[in-house]
Amino acid sequence: MSFADLNLIPELQRAVADEGYTEPTPIQAKAIPAVLERRDIMGCAQTGTGKTAGFTLPMLQLLAPYANSSPSPARHPVRALILTPTRELAAQVSDSVRTYSKHLKLRSTVVYGGVDMTPQTKALREGVDILIATPGRLLDHVQQKSVSLGQVEILILDEADRMLDMGFLPDIRRIMGLIPTQRQSLLFSATFSEDIKKLANQLLRNPLLIEVARRNAPADLVEHQVYETPAASKRALLAHLIRSRDMKQVLVFLRMKKDCNKLARELVRDGINATAIHSDRTQAERELALADFKEGRTTALVATDIAARGIDIAELPFVINYELPYTPEDYVHRIGRTGRAGLPGEAISLMSPDEERLLTEIEKLLKRAIPRKTPDNFDLDRGREQRPRRETRNEAPRREPQQTAPATPRPAAQAQTPAHSPSPPKPQRASDGFDFSKPYQPASAGSPVAQKPPVSQGRTRRPAAALLGGLAVKDKK
Repeated sequence: MSFADLNLIPELQRAVADEGYTEPTPIQAKAIPAVLERRDIMGCAQTGTGKTAGFTLPMLQLLAPYANSSPSPARHPVRALILTPTRELAAQVSDSVRTYSKHLKLRSTVVYGGVDMTPQTKALREGVDILIATPGRLLDHVQQKSVSLGQVEILILDEADRMLDMGFLPDIRRIMGLIPTQRQSLLFSATFSEDIKKLANQLLRNPLLIEVARRNAPADLVEHQVYETPAASKRALLAHLIRSRDMKQVLVFLRMKKDCNKLARELVRDGINATAIHSDRTQAERELALADFKEGRTTALVATDIAARGIDIAELPFVINYELPYTPEDYVHRIGRTGRAGLPGEAISLMSPDEERLLTEIEKLLKRAIPRKTPDNFDLDRGREQRPRRETRNEAPRREPQQTAPATPRPAAQAQTPAHSPSPPKPQRASDGFDFSKPYQPASAGSPVAQKPPVSQGRTRRPAAALLGGLAVKDKK
């Protein structure tokens, strides 16, 4: 099947051809015709399967009749709203919308937190047909009356499971009250939990369930491995793996934001160029960290599960779980960052004894056992690399004594009286007659050594006082 078989308009087929796409992915082949029929969709697809194009291309075709070059904001009301949980994912979706709509006269913009609202407000007031937003920042613009959602025809929720985990459900319900009830709703999620099903019942009308596996399953493209290690040795083991395997680009996952900063600082002290990315950093810092990582200026990017949702690197070779996630579904999201675009990848997990239960849950979800490995040249108990042992002086091989001829005995007279006998030491006396060569004895009361010098009753002359600003005492004649 080709994109031409999906009945896309020529402008979209040209955009797809410009990107080098020839065949649609399974999620695209199933979702695009259903969206064009204006069906509500409940799609299950992992990151990296092409689901962004799966809902973007048919959305643009449905909005193509509204395309116009008029500068009037009234001619460009918000007709499609895409909600994402993170800033990075919102920026990624916005890039895809601009790429696929470059031959259509449709306006689009993206709004998210962490940056100044003024440029966003200006773009919204000039009129946009497609709005990509995070829920919190969208409600900020609604409160400032810089955007109206009264003409929304298509609503798309991307990564709905993560939005529920982040507590966006109250914000989503508020947004639902601002858009028309007669609309087309598309909900995409990695997993279908009970919360997702409840949300689908509230948003969708008779939805079509589309659930496809990845074109290449993670088990086929990603090599899973686990290193059992004490928690205190994790950081040293991580640095050892990066150095010993010459990893140039590795994404490291942790659970907490504060731990990301700490681990990044420790890796830098170990000589590894690392940086952290999480929601507490400013948008400029997050964009810089991601750009440095993509361009190879940073070796290790330490991230939380939330911040990593927008990281899309086609040739990322390594993902390391410094801490195992509490939910096995998050493990699937993490390893989905590697093994993309048909290239192999490695998912390495560092498991402490208290995380064994979490690994069991992950293995149940994957329906396979993850092999345990032992690091080479690394002492797990001491948390340091094993270096070649140096040979000490005591451990050096002993040389056998050389066989020498027995010494010729000397004559008795010659042995008793040497030819040159040393002369007895001369007494060393001080100026007062004290003999230093004799053993120490307390001085007698009448000896010169025992007599103490008389203490001067007058003021002593101190020439150094003149250097300190004082006056030296002159002798009186």
